Amino acid sequence: MKLNETQIKQIDRQIKRLIASGNYYGKMYSELGITGINSQEDFEKLPFSEKNDLRNAYPLGIMACDESEVVRIHSSSGTTGTPVIIPYTAKDVDDWATMFARCYETAGITNKDRIQITPGYGLWTAGIGFQAGCEKLGAMAIPMGPGNTEKQLKMMIDMQSTVITATSSYALLLAEEVKKRGLKDKLNLKKGVIGSERWSEQMRERIHNELGIELYDIYGLTEIYGPGIGINCSFESGIHYWDDYIYIEIIDPVTGEQVPDGEEGEIVITTLVKEGAPLLRFRTHDLSRIIPGECQCGSKYPRIDIIKGRSDDMFKVHGVNMFPCQVEDLLKQVEGASSEYSITIARDEDNNKDVMLLTVEADGKYDFEAVSARTAELFRSLIGVSPKVIVLPIGTLPRSEKKTKRVIDYRNN
Repeated sequence: MKLNETQIKQIDRQIKRLIASGNYYGKMYSELGITGINSQEDFEKLPFSEKNDLRNAYPLGIMACDESEVVRIHSSSGTTGTPVIIPYTAKDVDDWATMFARCYETAGITNKDRIQITPGYGLWTAGIGFQAGCEKLGAMAIPMGPGNTEKQLKMMIDMQSTVITATSSYALLLAEEVKKRGLKDKLNLKKGVIGSERWSEQMRERIHNELGIELYDIYGLTEIYGPGIGINCSFESGIHYWDDYIYIEIIDPVTGEQVPDGEEGEIVITTLVKEGAPLLRFRTHDLSRIIPGECQCGSKYPRIDIIKGRSDDMFKVHGVNMFPCQVEDLLKQVEGASSEYSITIARDEDNNKDVMLLTVEADGKYDFEAVSARTAELFRSLIGVSPKVIVLPIGTLPRSEKKTKRVIDYRNN
């Protein structure tokens, strides 16, 4: 998807602001002789920005405004390495709330809804973003934050919450608890706005069936405001993103070249009006594609497909490259298998080879040995690796209030 004239002018203005600020990127552009852009060709010559740049600029090296204009900082949810700090001006905060309210509206949520917010508050961009969008919309926020499932369920019933916001992992945990306790008839939930991590079709079906709600994928990342820069509509034909605030291009993750609309690649985002920390051509490592044409819902906002995974999620065993999404697709073909699984990889030094353990949950109505055999057979034929497969009852693997870690690789420790 090519830039329009307005977007070209906005990006040109951002480059000039960055250079004038003398921040990390401003200095980089000055050294490269970049002064602005006038065309798509100029834009595509701009260097990519990466998360490592933000770590190198720690703590406030990417700030592109006077410090007196910064009203808040956020940090990414990663737990290792140098943190990433993103400063926000008052306008950035308001723009983010406007985008988030637009997400709620796209999901058919109104100011008559009661929105229970379970993602975390604090440095992470989740909870506070969901709340700001809710308040901008004029709906009632129930700002629970993560954890304390007992209290979450009590408030859900007592307050008759109509919308639940959560990571897919926590939404599944809540759905399982509702089913276990027989609470479904006491709830007034209508919709779920789910973000922060990729989730399989199986997991979506379980949450949908056990809570009886419509589900919406919200997209975003801390470096680019946070969640709320896009969401799918009721037609479930991709994620609409707000191209008056961000420009999205899809590139080949290896060559860095833009791919044609409709082809899968890595999402790269440029912020068009962000003040505190503008980012141009930021590589997200999320894999998707631009969906050509207009959506049936009538929205003019462009769409990307649901996130397929991350280019840096790849892991290799016996020389074979694999992604978690392949495992999820495979498990859909195994009768009785649930959406939940974990992969453990280690090195057998005595035999000089990698070993892989795949733990899968299955419905107790099915023969676990048959589920194990079928899973192992599909893994060998579709992926080309023979893991040891262990099958456990549904609910055995740990549930997370945040993101679920699917792959544990002890070879890197």
